[in-house]
Amino acid sequence: VQTGTDLRNNLVTSARRQSTSYLPPAQQLYQWLIQPIEDELGTGDIDTFLFSMDVGLRSLPIAALHDGEQFLIEKYSVGMVPSLSLMEADYHPIERESVLAMGASSFESLPPLFAVPAELETISELWQGEDFLNESFTLENLVQAQLQNPAQVIHLATHAEFKAGNANSSYIQMWDEQLRLSDIHTLGWDQPAVDLLVLSACQTAVGSPEAEMGFAGLSVATGVKSALASLWSVSDLGTLALMSEFYDQLRSVPLKSEALQLAQLAMLRGETRVEAGQLLNASTRSTVTLPVGLNATENPDLSHPYYWSGFTMIGSPW
Repeated sequence: VQTGTDLRNNLVTSARRQSTSYLPPAQQLYQWLIQPIEDELGTGDIDTFLFSMDVGLRSLPIAALHDGEQFLIEKYSVGMVPSLSLMEADYHPIERESVLAMGASSFESLPPLFAVPAELETISELWQGEDFLNESFTLENLVQAQLQNPAQVIHLATHAEFKAGNANSSYIQMWDEQLRLSDIHTLGWDQPAVDLLVLSACQTAVGSPEAEMGFAGLSVATGVKSALASLWSVSDLGTLALMSEFYDQLRSVPLKSEALQLAQLAMLRGETRVEAGQLLNASTRSTVTLPVGLNATENPDLSHPYYWSGFTMIGSPW
């Protein structure tokens, strides 16, 4: 557990985001968790690792484990499940489905998220569906939109906080209210079942014995087939980069975990990057002009695992 904590601390500490101080714990964890079984798996026979972690390891950024030469994500797509019994085994393609994209960029008492408008716009350009920004990002609109025209993919881009052991204090911030962890089960996301929930927000995958893997884990337990969520307070710009690439890959890649893997690899390899105030998208070769707030405050090296390894797929990898 301590080694996992060391890995997280070395990844998220801002002063270390230009260094490779994360490598020693990343390599130690690889030797403990992956190396003992990897030789038995054969070469090229396995393409996805699915983990069911115990308490203390659920916040581990699996994608950032390192074998001394490569990150785990360079060899496998990865994901987590609260338990195998909660995983939906049937495969259902979603490349032609609709997306309900909602989010907020400004708040009364929380820092602004400058990238959210561009994030929602990018999704709406790639996928059919509805989008709601700022004042229209309400619980009522979320519920009504699903009742009137159920979307298979729901995307929520906003602030969130998971507090272990207290479902009433854990929330996703909407425009004028907070969606509590304890209220997730009332949203009817299993009628019909939502195929993918994307929580483009802070710490939405962190777990505890009371609610494994936070909002994402509880969503899977209440009927959502898969959830993509974050393990720490993610970078606004890094999230925009990963989400734009992920949604583009999702249109043609059959596995959700593989689409996430390809998006992470595009950032790791510098193919999705920031240049001259623009975000360059690897797969579409398109550009997104960064909002002024982002352009003025960040010009990061998106290849550092802080920016891409915090997101994890929970539930079914397909």
